Amino acid sequence: MKRTIGILTSGGDSPGMNAAIRAVTRSALLKGFEVYGIYDGYDGLVNGRFERFERESVSDILFRGGTILGTARLPEFVEDAVQNKAIEQMEKVGMDSLIVIGGDGTYRGAGDLCKKGISCIGLPGTIDNDCPGTDYTIGFHTALNTIVECIDKLRDTSASHHRCSVVQVMGNHCGDLALYSAICCGAEIVITPEIGFNEDEVISTLKHFDETRKKRHAIVILSEKITDVDKLAKKISANTSFSGRPTVLGHIQRGGSPVPFDRLLATRMGNYAVELLANGATNRCVGVRHDDMISTPIAQALVQPKRFDLDIYSMFEKLA
Repeated sequence: MKRTIGILTSGGDSPGMNAAIRAVTRSALLKGFEVYGIYDGYDGLVNGRFERFERESVSDILFRGGTILGTARLPEFVEDAVQNKAIEQMEKVGMDSLIVIGGDGTYRGAGDLCKKGISCIGLPGTIDNDCPGTDYTIGFHTALNTIVECIDKLRDTSASHHRCSVVQVMGNHCGDLALYSAICCGAEIVITPEIGFNEDEVISTLKHFDETRKKRHAIVILSEKITDVDKLAKKISANTSFSGRPTVLGHIQRGGSPVPFDRLLATRMGNYAVELLANGATNRCVGVRHDDMISTPIAQALVQPKRFDLDIYSMFEKLA
């Protein structure tokens, strides 16, 4: 019996999703599978917004940011009746398998469908790098590159005006974007969920850089959802000789053409996902570990904590 695979992207978009869509489509077609693109995530799955894909359907998308399939959040997908409606739509075109690209919410949806007999493989598509079971997620390196470019520009004006730039980056509850960008930009302070936040220590450290090291400027990088960057910048202005200036990079971090690392990672992951399905695997998510492709049970990935690299943080502390 000929297999029919559906592809969807869900949750927040990330650069490299299109490269994954391309790899899944062309790898599956080479194996003789039928392929359907599903528009707007699980919402499109529930409402039957499918398009049959051929090789040409994914031409010229490797280098494009975002996702040609669109993405949406559907909280109602946790409901049994909504999942059953999705399966009914799949049955209309003979779709027996899904490859889903997204974060933990996307994985949960796939895990629920697996319990109902649908073969599912998940790919980690999120700039936050917060998916367990992989060293890197699709889009992380592109977002990191964007952050570094922005902070490099901020540094020029900070040095001219004896400022401290307080830069908030994305990451959800994972501090990798903040930590990696802090190292790449030579930031003085990094604040992440894993390290914690002590306002008095931040002020004290900045005073040390100002009074002892005679720094012309300073960069503080912090993950979102930790503290109010505007208030922190004002306290820096009030308690040090630096002029605190807040910057929230926001959704600019999601955009742009994927860097080569993400194009290659997404292509490898997409191809590996098809190989897993072809070999009878299901209910697994793809990852990369020490540059090797691996897969982890979805249920395990959802409860397994994401490892924060304390060795890299220790290196940052030594060099700051």
